[in-house]
Amino acid sequence: MKKTNAMRILDGVGINYETAEYEDDGEHELAKGAALRLSEKLGVAPETVFKTIVMRTETKEICVFCQSAESEINLKKARQAVGCKEIGPVRPEELLGLTGYIRGGCTPIGMKKKFRTFIDETVILHDQVCISGGQRGVQIKIAPKDLIKATDATVVDLEL
Repeated sequence: MKKTNAMRILDGVGINYETAEYEDDGEHELAKGAALRLSEKLGVAPETVFKTIVMRTETKEICVFCQSAESEINLKKARQAVGCKEIGPVRPEELLGLTGYIRGGCTPIGMKKKFRTFIDETVILHDQVCISGGQRGVQIKIAPKDLIKATDATVVDLEL
């Protein structure tokens, strides 16, 4: 497998991880359960697959959230974590320009710019979690503490 930017960054800072490839069916809409289907393809518990959601505040700040596949982000809690009045997901067509990644391949590691990143606190309940590897069909399996370190994330309660 060709290394993605996210993998090169992890290698560069000496963080251990594993990769898993899966058949990409092209369906990446969160509302249609893409992350849950991914957990089935990987043979892992859905609560260990963390989806990456990029949002924009009313002041145009871009923030990144990682949430378990089996849960939804509570927007009130997201607003509290960021300290803003309004927040909502960016449009899928904006992802590549903002992050360098496309929907279904968006990872919190190695975006074009460093955005504030928030990971749901359930991440610490697991020995290993899966996040996108930076391209469709590739996941990175990583220890939560290493994910937090690599993304300089704040761990908060985001569950609905």
